[in-house]
Amino acid sequence: MLVLLAGIFVVHIATVIMLFVSTIANVWMVGSSSYARISIGLWLLCNKTCTQLPVSSQDEASLKAVQAFMILSIIFSVVALVLFIIQLFTLEKGKRFYVTGAVMLVCWMCILIAVSIYTARFTSTVAYSTNPHHGYCFILAWICFCFSFIIGILYLVLRKK
Repeated sequence: MLVLLAGIFVVHIATVIMLFVSTIANVWMVGSSSYARISIGLWLLCNKTCTQLPVSSQDEASLKAVQAFMILSIIFSVVALVLFIIQLFTLEKGKRFYVTGAVMLVCWMCILIAVSIYTARFTSTVAYSTNPHHGYCFILAWICFCFSFIIGILYLVLRKK
């Protein structure tokens, strides 16, 4: 049981770190231009230097929603980690980690909403570039989506023995 709890704890910490990296780094979409590599994140457009991400007025609300949901997912993931540690030492034997699992599933839902909006609105083109493709932050966000779902379900099923 201790090994299972330690494994879940390690995967949860890895998920939090990957969420931080995927939200902060500016490599959600990558493309090539004639003189440099172009990368686009949630915050900046980086060519040789990074500048504010140019967004049309119709896409601005979508980008702000993606930013907000990614930040919320980080917050909920950290809260779930703190709740897990607190419940680990305060729950009686035989009790389940319902609250921790519920918070982690809310984190999962925030990631799902953010990455789905980004996929629908922003992955079709990279401005001034050829051969656009997804960057590692986009892939990390999807990995965090999977991990947070698995961890949330494990917390709901897991019983402190």
